[in-house]
Amino acid sequence: MTILNVKNMTLRFGVTTILQNIDFSLDETDKLGIIGVNGSGKSSLFRVITGVYEPEEGSVTVAGGKTIGILSQDGAFSSLCGSEDEPDETAPTGLSVLELMLRSKPEMLRMEARLAALEKEMNADGVQHLGALSAEYTALNDRYLREGGLEYRGRCASMLQRLGFDAAAQQQSVDTLSGGQRTRLALAIQLSREPDILMLDEPTNHLDIETTAWLENFLVNYKKCVLVISHDRYFLDRVTTKTLAIENHRAALYNGGYTKSMEQRRIDRELAEKHYREQQKEIARQEAYIAQQRAWNRERNIIAAESRQKLLDKMVKLEKPQNAPRPVRMKFTQSTDSGNDVLSVRGLSMRFGDKVLFEDLNFLIKKKQRVLLIGPNGCGKSTLIKLILNMLAPTSGVIEAGYNVEVGYYDQENQNLTDENTVLEELWSAYPHLPELTIRNTLAQFRFVGEDVFKTVAVLSGGERARLTLSKLILSHMNLLVLDEPTNHLDIDSREALEGALEQFDGTILTVSHDRYLIDKLATRILMMHPGEAFPGDLLDYTVEHAGQGYTELMRYKTAREAERLGATATVAAKAVVSDAKADYLKNKQNAAEERKKRNRLQKLRDECVRLEEALAAIEEEMAGDAATDYVRISELDAKKTELEEQLLADYEELEELEAWAAAHD
Repeated sequence: MTILNVKNMTLRFGVTTILQNIDFSLDETDKLGIIGVNGSGKSSLFRVITGVYEPEEGSVTVAGGKTIGILSQDGAFSSLCGSEDEPDETAPTGLSVLELMLRSKPEMLRMEARLAALEKEMNADGVQHLGALSAEYTALNDRYLREGGLEYRGRCASMLQRLGFDAAAQQQSVDTLSGGQRTRLALAIQLSREPDILMLDEPTNHLDIETTAWLENFLVNYKKCVLVISHDRYFLDRVTTKTLAIENHRAALYNGGYTKSMEQRRIDRELAEKHYREQQKEIARQEAYIAQQRAWNRERNIIAAESRQKLLDKMVKLEKPQNAPRPVRMKFTQSTDSGNDVLSVRGLSMRFGDKVLFEDLNFLIKKKQRVLLIGPNGCGKSTLIKLILNMLAPTSGVIEAGYNVEVGYYDQENQNLTDENTVLEELWSAYPHLPELTIRNTLAQFRFVGEDVFKTVAVLSGGERARLTLSKLILSHMNLLVLDEPTNHLDIDSREALEGALEQFDGTILTVSHDRYLIDKLATRILMMHPGEAFPGDLLDYTVEHAGQGYTELMRYKTAREAERLGATATVAAKAVVSDAKADYLKNKQNAAEERKKRNRLQKLRDECVRLEEALAAIEEEMAGDAATDYVRISELDAKKTELEEQLLADYEELEELEAWAAAHD
């Protein structure tokens, strides 16, 4: 069944065309990847689908009754609170992470509030309409349990845990979150809502490799429609089943993930160019024939020329395929020569107060090595980079740069830019000795052309700031490049250009990255921080054996080591089981007896609640019927009803505890 239909949609802002004649439809379980260079209109397409923008032509239709959830790059907390029909554009101040997360389930919160209010009313002195209140409470509580009321808080906490919020972080105030944390919280909220159409704009930007892999598995198993804008090629290949490529305001839909769709896109482009050339050649041949016939100027020649002209006029002319957007071209200037030992780290430890980031790190980086530094968020990768750059002082240990080492640094937050400068001024101020032509040519390589060079840095997008920072870096003659998440905010074309430039760089590279494509292609050596229990210490130092397979090779090695550890652990555990068999048997027997007792009690409570509910219903029916005018009988029934309701409420409380226990043990 079609859940989303975009038909001949055109979006313009004034005279500027953003998207033109966009045409595609999606079924209920399709997973669509949307790709294109930065500024091609991907996020604008999302805004049209959600109704923020109104298309000038065409239509966007969402199947009736279907819900939409969106994670946007900007305004991470738009519509996070309340339900979809009661959006709240800002996150309320003073809420904790978990409290805001729970607001993703507004219906559950409403049911909880109503149940609490009903319970208060039923326990109040002089309560009236107790039967009606009790009936409402029973029905609502049944619905609450049926829809997962006892489990949803645990599920919300588990979702936060998977996205990097431990128990302490879940109690942290939303007001204190960083931009990356806010985006991860927004992602958690949208995933927990499980909308029919889930729209994600760059969801992996602030995720480490492990969390990205978890998100991939979540989306692969998500049984509803997903639209995702991403420049993460691994992620797209793993998750998406269709690809919408936006280029020159138009879009083409392909089956398959990124790699498969790009191959088909290349074939389609080659065929389009071939057919256009062949048609142009045929048109030229026909026009030459017509001109020749007319030059002869005889009656039969004129008739032949007119006949050919009619055929030519009827020919459906193919449009000339448009050129792809101007590619980013990167090439680092030749570096100065350094010694063979570029960077030595010995016994390095770092802590902030009671929090230990890492201890006793030791490694030596050699000349021309391409070292990728990876690890989970918060393990200290960026801190290690700042220590190497002397921006922080270590708790203990030594960092020594080798002979004639000159460092060029790329900051993932692009903090070394001056907002008041224009793009041209920013680059030129870094290299005032270079002529303007060289500066402009360099900027043009990074897609800053024409009036773009006069934009102020303050108005640049994240991708533009990244490209500007890289343009400053490639003009340096540094022989050690230290890069912190260089592919963040870059589109796929820019990432591929950067990968090529780094491969050709003749110096040494140390890069922090979560980009698995970049790690695979570039790494000759990988430093993995906090690699897990299968490895001693806080650092795994792995040398890549096969060029172009860095990440893949490391994962195979890591998986094999973890399997060995689990096997050894299982052997030790087996011996312990044999030696302690009797104690374990007795303990298991006792646990099983207690579990049977609880489960029997749970079933008895369920049956008892049903019996009490039926008895209350019978009393209410009698009070409203035969006994309605018998005041003595009414009094007896009311007393009996009060007794049964008190017993039912007590049973409900015990039942809720046992239901929670059963959910945790099933």
